[in-house]
Amino acid sequence: MIKHIVMWKLKPENKIENAKEIKKRIEGLQAIITDVKLIEVGININELDGAYDIVLYSEFADIKKLNNYQNNPKHLEVVKFIKQVTETRIFVDYLT
Repeated sequence: MIKHIVMWKLKPENKIENAKEIKKRIEGLQAIITDVKLIEVGININELDGAYDIVLYSEFADIKKLNNYQNNPKHLEVVKFIKQVTETRIFVDYLT
């Protein structure tokens, strides 16, 4: 199984609204893209320096399914919005 984790720091403008919108859009992909086994999106509640604003935890059966998800046009629409409202992104993909 592949686990795919992404974290973003959002731009300060409309941060709360944009976090909620990202969560809604990403979680909506699970019903559309069958390659996804699990999607979970969390909005940060910790205000300490260094904390990221939003996190995506997702699972895929294999790397091919992760690649299919990442290149799916519906996912790319969400990515376009995310890029407009974020400052920084970090991620990790790993096998379990």
